[in-house]
Amino acid sequence: MSIQQDLVARAAKANKSVAFPEGDDPRVVTAAYALAKSGTVRPVLLAKPESFDEVRRDLGLAEPDFEVVDPNHEQDRYVDLLLEIRKKKGLERQQALDIAADPLFKAALMVRTGAVDTCVGGAVRTTADTVRAAIQCIGPRDKMVSSFFFMILDAGRRALLYADCGVIPLPDAAQLADIAVSSAQSWRQLTGTEPKVAMLSFSTYGSARHESIDVVLEALSLVREREPHLAIDGDLQADAALVPSIGIRKAPGSPVAGTANVLIFPNLHAGNIAYKITERLAGATALGPILQGLQKPVNDLSRGCKSEDIELVSAISAIQCG
Repeated sequence: MSIQQDLVARAAKANKSVAFPEGDDPRVVTAAYALAKSGTVRPVLLAKPESFDEVRRDLGLAEPDFEVVDPNHEQDRYVDLLLEIRKKKGLERQQALDIAADPLFKAALMVRTGAVDTCVGGAVRTTADTVRAAIQCIGPRDKMVSSFFFMILDAGRRALLYADCGVIPLPDAAQLADIAVSSAQSWRQLTGTEPKVAMLSFSTYGSARHESIDVVLEALSLVREREPHLAIDGDLQADAALVPSIGIRKAPGSPVAGTANVLIFPNLHAGNIAYKITERLAGATALGPILQGLQKPVNDLSRGCKSEDIELVSAISAIQCG
């Protein structure tokens, strides 16, 4: 069984509902029909009925056997909820009306109320929009919300987790430690196997010196204090983390060198560049940004995603529901 097939099977067993705030995007509509047919999740599309009908007719699709919700449905309920959630921020009713009219925020509020189990957006909207809706409407579970990409390679035979590639631009040592701990937990949840975490750098075991490497080493120390049984090491260059022969030579005795499956990048520049290069040049399937650290799961998509990517991120979202 491939990694993709495993994700789909586990999601189908979970039987979760997923809201899609961009319900009139052709990729989302195509994915929703496929998800409903396979039973992976129960899609709920937010779209004006006439807009949805126009798109599905253009795609040659029949009447849906899943729910399509007008974004203005039950608007007063969600406005009142927003006012309650954001009262300490001084939110006024007109502002709440404007926010609740945004399908992305509406979908996040539906997750909060339990109307749906999770939501997946970002096919059209930016990561910043998705994260803002998630934090304001659902709220963080952990100290910090971060993200990762679940990278599937070698025709579905191998996976890697890259973090953070979408949320925290320049993490300090404490933030980098939080990203590493959250990512290790996410790896366990998605794969059922133990994480081997590499704290990446342009240096391996002090082969170079720079204040930015000091941040990586401080983060490593913090993680080891919090999670003494976690297999984690650094500072490691990417080749030392991933290639066994190089790991043995550059980092002898390391618990993860050459076998790392969770890669923690020192900043958003490195993480974002790395996932896109891996996707475009190595032919990897890049799923995400997957958000971690929220009270309930809400996930993002790359605006360059395909309908197949939407299906797999939906499966991941269902698995995150627990």
